[in-house]
Amino acid sequence: MVERLTRLDASFLYLEEPSTPMHVGGVLILEAPPGGVETLGALVEARLSLVPRYRQRVAEVPGHLANPVWVDDPDFDIAYHLRRNGLPRPGTEQQLLDLVSRLTSRPLDRSRPLWEMYLVEGLPEGRIAVVTKTHPALVDGLSAIDIGQVLLDVEPDAPAPEPTEWHPRRPPNGAELVWQALDEYVRRPSAIVDTARDAVSDVRSTAARFTGVAGALLRTARKTLLPAPNSPLNAPVGRQRRVAVARAELDKVKKIRMVLGGTVNDVLLNVVTGALREWLLSRGQPVVTGTSIRALVPVSMQGEEAVAGNRVSSYLVDLPVGEPNPRVRLARLSYAMRGIAQHGQSVGADSLIALTGFAPPTLHALGARAARVLPRRLFNLVVTNVPGPQLPLYAAGSRMLEVYPVVPLARGQGLSIGMTSYNGRVFFGLNAERDSVGDVEVLADLIEQEVAELVESAG
Repeated sequence: MVERLTRLDASFLYLEEPSTPMHVGGVLILEAPPGGVETLGALVEARLSLVPRYRQRVAEVPGHLANPVWVDDPDFDIAYHLRRNGLPRPGTEQQLLDLVSRLTSRPLDRSRPLWEMYLVEGLPEGRIAVVTKTHPALVDGLSAIDIGQVLLDVEPDAPAPEPTEWHPRRPPNGAELVWQALDEYVRRPSAIVDTARDAVSDVRSTAARFTGVAGALLRTARKTLLPAPNSPLNAPVGRQRRVAVARAELDKVKKIRMVLGGTVNDVLLNVVTGALREWLLSRGQPVVTGTSIRALVPVSMQGEEAVAGNRVSSYLVDLPVGEPNPRVRLARLSYAMRGIAQHGQSVGADSLIALTGFAPPTLHALGARAARVLPRRLFNLVVTNVPGPQLPLYAAGSRMLEVYPVVPLARGQGLSIGMTSYNGRVFFGLNAERDSVGDVEVLADLIEQEVAELVESAG
């Protein structure tokens, strides 16, 4: 019997549009591999057996009588999913980001397993960039793992498993898929009602009712929040993206927290808020005392020193970009985060897991998936923060130096910001709609400037 996609995962496949692909991206910068880039490719191929879903594709049931199913791809070609790319030596960071922007803009091929990985050579000092694209449907539970997890090790000399021979199971044909769906209806009559609700023609109106969690989130938002402020961040989304990055030292962020108060997450939100304020001013946008931008913020609820885990909450937060004083901004953000948690304007950890099918390696997908449920007029952008391991990780003996998340855009959202802390640093990945937020590099520079100004303010 084939494994059927959950109703929620199927809905996100149906809701995906050419201009708003849902794949979550990542950019990993590695030291020069001791055995060359070929060793990285061999490691991925050897460890594919640990993630069997990565050799499976989505098969539609004729007539949409039931949700799609996962089937082995008999034509699976590792060379399609794992590709080598190169920059003109010595490649610059901007050249790499231009490549990442083009790769991020392209949707994944639905006729193949829903992931891609690019090994990019040509960086200074022989470094390698690993660019990943993974659809959240591939990682649909707390026990699931993804290709990034099996690629990285805590020891530089961790042995790679011997490649195992893989024999795909014959995928069912259309008639067999129909018979399996009918058999499921016979054994569980309520399934036909679920399928009717999930019909493609009605998926947009029913997506928000797929779980009680989503419905509760909508009701809470409608009762407690007005529509998000007008912002240049909300615009029609085209097919092209621009990706930019920024970085900060985690010790400096903690110093700001110790002197000015709040949590590490509050400080990072304050950094983003201050940068957005200066970015709006640079564009000639009116910014007055009461100006704000509303962010959808999924937050890890575990200790700040711990590795990212499975306790998550999501908030709708008004970022006070109209406040010029960084100390006052931080105090307002800290108060807002505490108040939202105390008064129930959030979704708790267990609920958000049910809403998103979250797994640790795709935590940044939380913002994208929650954004698909909420009406787009309730927020202006998505900001995710994922605490990562504070020790070095390795791939085929090559130490990972930097890691940048690339969070997908929701319909009508021109910008998303992902933050990941790793080995004593914080890395910001900014994904922007190319036309409406074409100056995203300016915003990335302002993030680094804001950190420096907050450190100075902290004395």
